[in-house]
Amino acid sequence: QVQLVQAGGGLVQPWGSLRLCCAASGYTFSRYPMRWYRQNPGKVRELVAGITSAGSGTNYADSVKGRLTISRDNDKSTVYLQMNNLKPDDTGVYYCNTPFRSLWGQGTQVTVSS
Repeated sequence: QVQLVQAGGGLVQPWGSLRLCCAASGYTFSRYPMRWYRQNPGKVRELVAGITSAGSGTNYADSVKGRLTISRDNDKSTVYLQMNNLKPDDTGVYYCNTPFRSLWGQGTQVTVSS
């Protein structure tokens, strides 16, 4: 089955850390770049981080640079988002995405609050 399945997320205090995972199946994961997006109610889904197919290049939204790190393990067909020094503004539903058939993960809630 062609899908992206996410894990991780939850409630964390400000300056805490979380790691999100997104496992791909049903297609050749290593051929495609991956992205993480974030969305809040009433707002447009925004790109948070992206990584090239081989993992050699990454890009980040200015608001998360230096705090969030995207990585991938092509042997495990999984992309990760390590989130450190989290702020309340990082709260939202996070989605992984691949351009292959424009697939999206199911979304996972991250709430940063004391």
